[in-house]
Order: sequence, then C-alpha cells, then structure tokens
Amino acid sequence: MEEASRSSNKPSLAKLKLPPPAPFLGLDELSKWPLYRATITEFVATLLFLYVTVATVIGYSHQSDPKVFPESSQCGGVGVLGIAWAFGGMIFVLVYCTAGISGGHINPAVTFGLLVGRKLPLTRALFYMVAQMLGAICGVGLVKGFQKSLFTRYGGGANFVHEGYSTGTALGAEIVGTFVLVYTVFSATDEKRRARDSHVPILAPLPIGFSVFLVHLATIPITGTGINPARSFGAAVIYNHDKPWDDQWIFWVGPFIGAAIAAIYHEYMLRASALKALGSFKWSSFKTDSFRTDS
Repeated sequence: MEEASRSSNKPSLAKLKLPPPAPFLGLDELSKWPLYRATITEFVATLLFLYVTVATVIGYSHQSDPKVFPESSQCGGVGVLGIAWAFGGMIFVLVYCTAGISGGHINPAVTFGLLVGRKLPLTRALFYMVAQMLGAICGVGLVKGFQKSLFTRYGGGANFVHEGYSTGTALGAEIVGTFVLVYTVFSATDEKRRARDSHVPILAPLPIGFSVFLVHLATIPITGTGINPARSFGAAVIYNHDKPWDDQWIFWVGPFIGAAIAAIYHEYMLRASALKALGSFKWSSFKTDSFRTDS
C-alpha cells in the first residue's frame, strides 16, 4: 500500500517546478500595488494579533489576582494554557486569512528567516518588518486604551526575563523557540514536500499555530515568550518601563539567530539549495574528487 502511494506521487513530484530564489533587492516591486497591499495586510494582522493576545494576558492577570479575587484567584482566568492557546490560535487564524496575500508572516523573525532562505527580497522584508512593528504598537495601544488601569497594573503584557532565570537561559529559550517556529514554517510551506507527500494533506496554518502554542507552554515561565520581535517591541513601547527595555535586546537577537539557523538548516542542509544555486558546483564531481581512493 505504501509503495503504491509513493509510486502514484512520482509523476507529480517529477513535474514539479520549484520557484527560483527571490531576487536580493527586489526594487521592481516598489512600483507595484501587491507590495503595498501585502504590507497593509501585515500591519492589520499584527495589530489584531497583539490586541487579542495582550488582552488575554492582562485579563488572566486580573482574574487570577488574589487582591481582587481572594476566593477564586487560584482557578481564575484562562491560565497559562489559555494564554498559549490565544497566541497559537491567533496565529492559526491570521495565517489562514492572510497567507494568500502577504504570506502571513506577522513576525519579523519569520520574515528574516524567509529572507535568509531566499523566499522574499530585501525590499519586501523591510516593508513587512516596519508594518509589523507599527501594527504591534497599535494593537497594544488599543489594549491600553480600552483598559488603561489594568494594563498599567499588570505590566502591559511586556516580555522580560523572569525572576529565577538568567539572561543566557532567556536568550537560549528565544533562540530554540524561534527555531521551532521558523522550521515549522519552512516545512509546512515546502512545495516539494507537499508534492511528495500529497497523500498527507497539510493545512499550513495548523502546524504553524501549534508550534507557537507549544513554544509558549515551554517558555512563558522564562520570558513570557517572545519569539516575535514585534510582539515584544510593541508591548515595551506602550508600557514603557525600564525592565522590558533592559531585556529588549534578547527578544531581537534570540529570534533572529533562531530564524537564521532554521532557514539555513532547512534550505541549505535538508534541501541543499545552496548546492543547486551554484551552477559550477556538481555533487557528482564533489563525490568523485572528495572520496577518491586511488590518489
């Protein structure tokens, strides 16, 4: 049965034409509407993402506050599991809604990873990142506007290194967490994999959302979970206190390193895209020269 399914997939895999690497700069896009439409989409999606998720964090902090609800604080609110679901669920929904327009990045680290993997040009990446950061600021700003006193009392949903954890631990958590997310993005959107495993239908937003959910379960106790520089930046800007700003670099350096490693691992190791891009470099000659035993 397995052999039959594999053989039935061979024609589609053989006929598959993978898109070429994106141009590095992509300046020609500046005169085309799709770039601006996609940028607006990233702005709105990131705004909605931050509004729902930060509001969930603030709501849970309020409902579980023993000073406000002394009798029910132990079981009040959605809990850490609910917060993780809010982040993962919103990514699932928003990627599903926006993937056909902008690719559904909603995260500068994802955009950076796709840039490293030659999936989009530098111009589009910069537009996306600016839109994501502005959207994050506006989204958190809405939360503060609707519930200012609670926002200020419970830390604005800002990311920082929690007590009992070192800076190195926090940085490592952000690197590994972002690696999991970006590696999932590459795997879920891999055209060759979808053609080869066409008997296993994949709804790309689902595994991406689940990866965000699972990473939050692991890292909320450490940093509140960043893995998205726009999310951390937007909350820090609106809350504007020293601790989130002091730790802000962790939520940029960690995600960007994790995203770059994931892109390199998937594209240049698993998929060997670098070898294919070098026209003068042939695997057969490398194999012959490197493993020759008669010299």
